[in-house]
Amino acid sequence: QVPLVESGGGLVQAGGSLRLSCAASGRTFSTYAMGWFRQAAGKEREFVATIRWSGGTSYYADSVKGRFTISRDNAKDTVYLQMNSLKPEDTAVYSCAASTRPVGVRTSASNYDYWGQGTQVTVSS
Repeated sequence: QVPLVESGGGLVQAGGSLRLSCAASGRTFSTYAMGWFRQAAGKEREFVATIRWSGGTSYYADSVKGRFTISRDNAKDTVYLQMNSLKPEDTAVYSCAASTRPVGVRTSASNYDYWGQGTQVTVSS
């Protein structure tokens, strides 16, 4: 098990910034990658960003590239999502996820094994 706890969501005006955190515990040594996904009301969950636990290689959805940055602190077993230049269309529940699979399409939610409870991000216009 790899329990995940997100924090850092909230209400921000368009153009503002937020930083989300995702603290992992338990069998973190079995984690190969971490990801952030989001789900807006009435829409399907979508991939936002992913990072390899070892090496730090990251990948982003086109919709957030250049605005969001994913990073990790191995010593703290924590992954961050720095979100800048936020837009109203970024409003969603953001969830972090952990993958224990050495290979797989990291943009697909089906390749992640553990999920946090989610944190609401609301961007006002």
